[in-house]
Amino acid sequence: MESFSESYKAAGVDITAGYKSVELMKKHVARTNTPGVVSGIGGFGGLFKPDFAGMEEPVLISGTDGVGTKIKLAFLLNKHNTIGIDSVAMCVNDVICCGAKPLFFLDYIAIGKNIPEKVASIVEGIAEGCVQSECALVGGETAEHPGLMPEDEYDVAGFCVGIADKPKMIDGSKLKSGDVLIGLRSSGVHSNGFSLVRKIFNINEETINNTYPELDKPLGETLLTPTKIYVKPILALMKEVEVKAVSHITGGGFYENIPRMLKDGMTAKVIKNNIPVLPIFKLMQRVGNISEHDMYNTFNMGVGMIAAVAKEDADKALVVLKDNGEDAVILGEVIEGSEGVVFA
Repeated sequence: MESFSESYKAAGVDITAGYKSVELMKKHVARTNTPGVVSGIGGFGGLFKPDFAGMEEPVLISGTDGVGTKIKLAFLLNKHNTIGIDSVAMCVNDVICCGAKPLFFLDYIAIGKNIPEKVASIVEGIAEGCVQSECALVGGETAEHPGLMPEDEYDVAGFCVGIADKPKMIDGSKLKSGDVLIGLRSSGVHSNGFSLVRKIFNINEETINNTYPELDKPLGETLLTPTKIYVKPILALMKEVEVKAVSHITGGGFYENIPRMLKDGMTAKVIKNNIPVLPIFKLMQRVGNISEHDMYNTFNMGVGMIAAVAKEDADKALVVLKDNGEDAVILGEVIEGSEGVVFA
């Protein structure tokens, strides 16, 4: 007998739309398959067989996150195939800070009304994020929530698991004064601080299409630029030099995230003129009359990830990162002290 409930549909949930969503997303999910995938989507659990070969002490490292209010811009622009990249990025960029290679990812999509084509578009972005991080999309959930959220709105959250060999994990324990801080450029605002962004520009259906001399694209398109995924360059860097610490610059900006990579008694000395500040941040500071402190305490300012290496490894690190598509910069150095972050 065909699975269909007229009563449930009358209550606002169309289970057949859910089935169609799964069928439409299968081609996107298939792009993410890696050798460890045991089962396809549709079961009650995602199966993955990790490869522990060559590892002394395998450790699983997990991360979970959402996209925040950036998702409102996707609604306004009616563009849904990039927000999933943000969902993946916010998770895999966290676990890579420990030196963990992402293994698999699961998503959760809560939506007011399940429109299969829209759900498939969201998953298209999630799959692209997984491909960029060589992470398998092994499962997920789409939940229709009539009465809880408007029909045309949704929220996306994700969860990933990575693996690292404990003796080779990045934990900041080997940091010392004189180590160099290397900044990997961001693609834009990424997925943090959008409540402030939306307030600065009074984001709505009209203002989202505004243009500014500082920007080469309309405002909304600039802001919706997906979060950069740093998995491949960091893994490549780890193979060539000793990476002592890594920080993902997310909500809280420089002041909150850089100290998380430092051990006690260490401070990050950042040369402000070396920061490749993107035009969007200069524009936000000007339009919103935001203090410099608040900018650096909220946004990535053009640097999405920071890695610490020994001074003698800095030049080689820059070359390795460039070979892997990253135009990285020297941001400063680690010094003794307890200030967390100081600017020079």
